[in-house]
Amino acid sequence: MTVGPELGPAELDLLGTARTATLATIAPDGLPRLVPVCFARGSDGRIWIALDEKPKRHDDPRSLARVRDILERPAVAMLVERWSEDWSKLAWLRLTGRASLVEPALVPAAVIGALRERYPQYAGHDLESRPMLAVDVERAVRWAASDAPGRSVSPSR
Repeated sequence: MTVGPELGPAELDLLGTARTATLATIAPDGLPRLVPVCFARGSDGRIWIALDEKPKRHDDPRSLARVRDILERPAVAMLVERWSEDWSKLAWLRLTGRASLVEPALVPAAVIGALRERYPQYAGHDLESRPMLAVDVERAVRWAASDAPGRSVSPSR
């Protein structure tokens, strides 16, 4: 478990206000697999992704393609974005790192609380008995129309 790069106010604002992110995993054929996700940033700096009870192709969250991908190839990317018809307000944050499947007993209660606070729909979900994905962020790059072109907040790897 790592804290990752230090994120500045603009990066934290994007993480805090975005309703979803797009998670990219690597499928067995080497192609990217993209899926929208609900997430919260933990006090440990990790990004926590709920494997919630929304309808999915598999009842067992461990059978989901994104989970199988991460167990075999843990490198992931996430794209968090702010869209506006006013293009001067556009911004995105790309996070790259390594993800892992965390069993329910090891998911911090504070993470479950943060997810429920962020997504009221989770009030009726049994998050306590479901595994979650945790992303240890290694690199973060942000771009905003109101800033100079892209800014890396951690050294290139």
